[in-house]
Amino acid sequence: MKFRSRRYVESSKAVEKSKEYEIKEAVSIVKAFKKAQFDEAVDIVMKLGVDPKHSDQLVRGSFSLPKGIGKEVRVVVFTSGDDKVEMALKAGAVEAGGDDLLKKVEGGWMDFDVAISTPDMMGKVGKLGRVLGPQGKMPSPKSGTVTNDILNTVKEFNEGKI
Repeated sequence: MKFRSRRYVESSKAVEKSKEYEIKEAVSIVKAFKKAQFDEAVDIVMKLGVDPKHSDQLVRGSFSLPKGIGKEVRVVVFTSGDDKVEMALKAGAVEAGGDDLLKKVEGGWMDFDVAISTPDMMGKVGKLGRVLGPQGKMPSPKSGTVTNDILNTVKEFNEGKI
């Protein structure tokens, strides 16, 4: 027999294990639980009704968290043109540039979390695939990191886009 705390036993009385709850109802129940003396976490299980064997039913995408991800995200922007470089730095990018930034990354500098590129630079950035790819930092159109809208994209990633 497992030992359960008094707080766990009290909280489990508010939940029917065989019932499926709507999101709003489940959140209100969890918020009503007595608080613990450590950082708590909640796991959410959702049935999406998709078959991952079919390529058209894959679940992929990005979303912005309302309060960020809890840490500061360092963003670099691969772009050509001084005006775009200035725009990226004003938006909150740690580093922005063209060929000079490419050489810096090729030299081993990886002090960033997200790499964003403009479409015209992807031919040159593609050569960094062996360096950026294994770390998950390679810009791609599917993840929204290849764009001409540098200002909004940098702001979104700094605010908590995943």
